[in-house]
Amino acid sequence: MEALGINLSERSYLIHFGSDLTAVISAEIAKLVTAGRKVVVLTDENIAHALPWMLVETLAGCPRLILPPGEGTKSLGALGEVWDFLATEKCDRGGVLVTLGGGVIGDLGGFSAAAYLRGIEFIQVPTTLLAMVDSSVGGKTGINISAGKNLVGAFHQPRGVFVATGLLTTLPPREFAAGMAEVIKYGLLADAALLAQLERTPLTVRSPDLAGVIRRCCEIKAAIVEADERETAKEGGRALLNLGHTFGHAIEQVAGYGIYLHGEAVAIGLVAAAHLSQQLGYITTDEVTRITTVLKAHALPVSLREGLPLTNLMAAVARDKKVRAGLPRFVVLHALGRAVTQDGIELPLAEACFRNIGAVD
Repeated sequence: MEALGINLSERSYLIHFGSDLTAVISAEIAKLVTAGRKVVVLTDENIAHALPWMLVETLAGCPRLILPPGEGTKSLGALGEVWDFLATEKCDRGGVLVTLGGGVIGDLGGFSAAAYLRGIEFIQVPTTLLAMVDSSVGGKTGINISAGKNLVGAFHQPRGVFVATGLLTTLPPREFAAGMAEVIKYGLLADAALLAQLERTPLTVRSPDLAGVIRRCCEIKAAIVEADERETAKEGGRALLNLGHTFGHAIEQVAGYGIYLHGEAVAIGLVAAAHLSQQLGYITTDEVTRITTVLKAHALPVSLREGLPLTNLMAAVARDKKVRAGLPRFVVLHALGRAVTQDGIELPLAEACFRNIGAVD
């Protein structure tokens, strides 16, 4: 087993890496229970069906709440269910919530833990590629509301993260591909060598370098989070992790949560961000083509399946949590492997980028 530290003073923790972390997770739970702490589990129906042994053996004896799968579960209604579950199980401030699942379960569970009794600890056990490389690391938690994605949430760092790459063998191909959007994002924003590696040889669940790529993504995110934990930097900082997400979140909301997997919307958003970067004069048309090609090579969409109304997409962008002084804030590429934040983008330019991915007037 390997570990990577996230150094945030009293909020520091470890990301544990391994193919099979069953014994390590079981030992962590046993230590907590022996100390008299209540440990409960939040997961979804898909995970309960695909990984029943995790619940029966690794997390044996821990009460569990099993919710429906999908983006619709990141909701106010589900948040209330989790809080009621914690109260019913008599979790006190020493209680620990284990989130076993993808980004939806991790985000929902983390926010539930952040607010319950004004904050209890939680442990992330990500089961999807997207969660392993991105959403389980860094302490951003939250839910969606009708006005937009992730508009309600809290910064709440986990007690620890356990990345067991062997769990990915049960992941449906579409879900693995969705996770690759975030992997490609990391290459685009901070590691040109990683991007070139993915261009040469598309990553699969059987790739011998999968574990190394996952760790590299976590290293990039850890460095960014350590430097700007709460996304307060005036330029760059943690906001760089939103490359493709301003466009992508708008697509998710307007299409309806669940129509596109998060990673699929991010992939299309990366194409839009590439077009924006090209129109600003930072990257070339050939580099936009490289981005589109590597996304396609990993079975990701690069345009909308059906046209979405441009006015609705721009309205969603206007409600994005990164808006500053009424204007959207975008992450753009100064080069492949180097991203920056840019304010004051003229709205017609953003509209043109949406049209490039299939939005309709």
